[in-house]
Amino acid sequence: MSIFAKRSVPVPRSSLPMSDPVLADDRFITLKVNLHQRLIDVIDLSVIEKMPRELFESEIGDIIRDMLAKETTLLNDRERKQLVADILDELLGLGPLEPLLKDASISDIIVNTHRQVFVERNGQIDMTSVRFKDEDHLVRIINKIVAAVGRRIDESQPIVDARLADGSRVNAVIPPASVDGALLSIRKFAKLPYDLPRLVGAGTISPHIEKVLEVIVRGRLNVLISGGTGAGKTTMLNAMSSAIGHRESLVTIEDAAELQLQQPMVRRLETRPENIEGKGEITQRDLVKTALRMRPDRIIIGEVRGAEALDMLQAMNTGHVGSMSTIHANTPRDALSRLEQMISMAGFELAPHSIRSQIASAIDIVIQLARGPDGKRRVISLQEVEGMDGEVVTTNEIFRFRRTATDENGIVHGQFESTGIRPRFANDVASLGLVLAEELFTPTTRSA
Repeated sequence: MSIFAKRSVPVPRSSLPMSDPVLADDRFITLKVNLHQRLIDVIDLSVIEKMPRELFESEIGDIIRDMLAKETTLLNDRERKQLVADILDELLGLGPLEPLLKDASISDIIVNTHRQVFVERNGQIDMTSVRFKDEDHLVRIINKIVAAVGRRIDESQPIVDARLADGSRVNAVIPPASVDGALLSIRKFAKLPYDLPRLVGAGTISPHIEKVLEVIVRGRLNVLISGGTGAGKTTMLNAMSSAIGHRESLVTIEDAAELQLQQPMVRRLETRPENIEGKGEITQRDLVKTALRMRPDRIIIGEVRGAEALDMLQAMNTGHVGSMSTIHANTPRDALSRLEQMISMAGFELAPHSIRSQIASAIDIVIQLARGPDGKRRVISLQEVEGMDGEVVTTNEIFRFRRTATDENGIVHGQFESTGIRPRFANDVASLGLVLAEELFTPTTRSA
């Protein structure tokens, strides 16, 4: 099987000297992109999908070396090897982003136009030397990402949420929505799925909170995970889901599928934007209604953000206990207020008291996460929804993180504390054989 197209075109000779060290990087990128474009003309792209990657890399490597032999550009052996690797990334992957995607220490990739690429490692953001040739180069990579999941991005729809093959979350914005050029954000998936013990090791929770969270999940309490952008809400949801029994039936609902559930019976649903004709949109609300007909034991919504909040609460109140979702909010009180606002968006004339009653009866636990100035994500509050007191939804804080100091390096110092309140659900889950020791909730219990 040949990788050459039936109608190949002559490979032109480049005259791109690299004698000027100031422009060497720019010209290296230009040479790489030019060779990539010329390869597209001489190979049969449909064959690539059918060939083993190792065989393709071997054959295409020989072709690239033949092309380079005809170049006037002066490259040493290291630069030639790097050029071959970069062109393979352009053909088979996501170009300049491939080395960053392969780097396990990187959790986030932030592309600020074609000129700047930043990464996050251990909670700290740093600028890299990676960049794209020009705006068209970056937009081509973005189109490659979104097309792989059946979505589109153009001037009529300049904002898109997508995902990579490994589930990593992608958000892209192009002009006219972005002023200076295309923007791309990638939240990478952890290769090893998180569980509660890993969160203890990362300092997100204490061992005492771990024990309580495991009982919350196994006891089938309804959980709302709250926090700001990048606070670790999805990571917490994934970790808590590891405590769900493997005989339970789960349905997940997301804008872009990114949850890493380990149970064998997981049915994943994903929203879809409208097509170019303005039709075919599938909303989270549509999927929640569909999920109710699928007989799940639990419904897990990646993030509640609109009118689907009403359907989610009704599901929680009608037998789908143990369901979980995340929400953007700065405090547990704000999370419940936002939920109330979302329900009012459903188009029904519901009295505020009725909405709050639904929230109080459906939500059992609110977990608040925050990302500190040192980049670490922590559970800063775990609260139990107690019920209604007049017109107000009442909660009791069970655990909190108390910050005591921040040193000159920005490192946060503090400890997790029990407030001394024993949650009401402790008695309920005891009947299921899930016993929580009294000392977990004594106010003297502190875990750094």
